[in-house]
Amino acid sequence: MNQTSEIEAGLSQSQFERDGYLVLEGHFSPHQVDRAASAIRRLLDERPDEVVAESLRTGRRTSWAQAEAREGRHFKFNDLHLMSGELREMALDPELVPVLGGALGEPPVLFGSQNYQRGGSLRMHIDSLYTTPRSPHSLAAAWVALEDVQPDAGPLFFFPGSHRIPLYRFNDGSHHAAPDEEADWFDYIDVQIRLRGLRQRKFLARKGDVIVLHGDLVHGGSPVRDAGRTRASLVCQYFGESDCRDRNLDIVPLHGGYWMRRRQQAVWVGPAAFDLGLAFPEESYLMRRSDFRDGAEARLVPSGEFRDGKFACGEGRGA
Repeated sequence: MNQTSEIEAGLSQSQFERDGYLVLEGHFSPHQVDRAASAIRRLLDERPDEVVAESLRTGRRTSWAQAEAREGRHFKFNDLHLMSGELREMALDPELVPVLGGALGEPPVLFGSQNYQRGGSLRMHIDSLYTTPRSPHSLAAAWVALEDVQPDAGPLFFFPGSHRIPLYRFNDGSHHAAPDEEADWFDYIDVQIRLRGLRQRKFLARKGDVIVLHGDLVHGGSPVRDAGRTRASLVCQYFGESDCRDRNLDIVPLHGGYWMRRRQQAVWVGPAAFDLGLAFPEESYLMRRSDFRDGAEARLVPSGEFRDGKFACGEGRGA
């Protein structure tokens, strides 16, 4: 790194420590963005039984093949990076990894991602409230704009400096959200924001822009004022390496960072779905469920379909 780059890196780190975010304008070229968008479309078209989709309207999580009202595009797709080398390359881009490493104070580990087609009108929150690292403050996110964001499409909003608000402690002694105490957290954050005089900012990103967020920065999605507008984005979350090493997680090196090798989220596919003449995705099911595959190959159960229909729907697991 030359002297100019070192100075720029130092200034960026100082801004991140002060404000809790860092905007990288035009970080990805149109070609890089289009390549990632093509990879996403290909997964939706070619592997719908494996893609995990969650409705932004109902909160229902299922496979993309079983999702309802798909034409409205009110969905987020979870962990597509586990199925796509192109998306892992974007999430751990060689020039992005040092920025994330600076934010975390150690190499980043990509562990989760979400792809959005539209704005989600998300209430203000902090990521660490729901994805809580073992070591406080050892969480960061990168939000990548896959298209220009219009003001009426529900742009991201955030409160610079809000990452310095002391973390709220729930009744169980942790910083992880307890459903029956979330109202208390919102009251606490609202008071803290007002006391500190923090001002909301909106991120009207251009295609290829990236914003790196501290895991404790208060942010959310603005209301969508034009239902016809899309706001395509890729959001990636990162733990610090030491947290993952401490838990003996399976992490794979890439461009100076890592990605966590794990299963996708479980989805619910009820038995009724298989009464509609829909073919059970046996091959992809057994590929994703190694524990079930072992039983099928050992002839302990007739097939993955039998195992899923008899047991997994009751566990909230499915194809």
